[in-house]
Amino acid sequence: MVAIARKSTGLNPLDSLRQKVAMPYLLLLPGMLWLLVFFLAPILTLVSTSTKVPGMGIGEFVQQYRWANYWDAITAMQTQFIRTFVYAIIATLLALAISYPLAYAIAFKSGRWKNVLLVLVVAPFFCSFILRTIAWRQILAQDGLVFKTLHSLHLISADTRLTSSAFAVVTGLAYNFLPFMTLPLYASLERIDPRTMEASGDLYANGLTTFRKVTLPLSMPGVVAGTLLTFIPAAGDFVNAQILGNPSTTMIGNVINAQYLQTTNYPLAATLSFILMIAILAIVLVYIRKSGTDELV
Repeated sequence: MVAIARKSTGLNPLDSLRQKVAMPYLLLLPGMLWLLVFFLAPILTLVSTSTKVPGMGIGEFVQQYRWANYWDAITAMQTQFIRTFVYAIIATLLALAISYPLAYAIAFKSGRWKNVLLVLVVAPFFCSFILRTIAWRQILAQDGLVFKTLHSLHLISADTRLTSSAFAVVTGLAYNFLPFMTLPLYASLERIDPRTMEASGDLYANGLTTFRKVTLPLSMPGVVAGTLLTFIPAAGDFVNAQILGNPSTTMIGNVINAQYLQTTNYPLAATLSFILMIAILAIVLVYIRKSGTDELV
C-alpha cells in the first residue's frame, strides 16, 4: 500500500526532504539578493573609493589603496566628529526626556484618546522634513514665542540669538526624531501588565519606587530601541546643522555632503562616510551590551 501511494504521488521521500530543507533558503534568496545589490555592493564601492588618490586630471582619482586616508581624515575632521556625536547624544537625551512622560501618558492615562494622541505623535511626518526644520527658524527667531518667553523670564538677553546656534541645531534634531523615540517607548510601556504596578503598590512601594523597580526595567527594550532610532539618524543628519546652524556648528554630515557635491573630493567623502558608519556601529554594539539587551542586535 505504501509503495502504491508513493507511485500515485510520484514523490520520493528523499526528494520531499530535500525540498523541505531547501525551501527556507529559497524564501531567503530575494532578501539576500536585495542586501547584496543595495548594501554590500555600495559598501565595497565606498571602501574602494576611500583608498583612491587624486590623479593627473581634474576630478580624476586613481586607486592606490592608500589606507592612510583614514588617519588623515580623522585628524583633519576630529572636531566635526566630536561635535556630531555630542549633538546627537544631547538630542537623544532631550528626546528621551520628552518622550518618556508622553509615551507613559498615552499608554496608561489617555483612555479613549489613545488613538488620537498616537496620530498626533506621527502627524509631523505628514509634512516635509525640510519644511519642519525651516519652521524652527521662525519659532526661534527674535520675534518668535520662544525668544520672547525666555527674554520675559530674564533667562536670555535682548541681543542673544537662538537661531544659527548649537541650541537651534540640537533642538531641531530632537524635534525631528521625536516620533522615533516616542513610538518604541509607547509599544514597550503598553505591553506592561498594569497589575504588576498594582502589586508593587500592594507591597507598600510608593510611585517613585514602582517606577524605578518595575516600570523602567520593563520598558528598557523600548528605551534602548528609541535611543538607537534617534541617535543613529541624528549622528548622520546634516539638514538641521545646515538650516539652523552656522559654520561653527558644522557636523560631519555637512562635511560629507560638501565633499561629494561641492568640492567633489570623493575619496575624502567616502572615507568620512565609512568612518562615521563604523563609529556608529561600534557605539551601538557597546551600548546594547552595556544595557543588557543583546537580543536587539
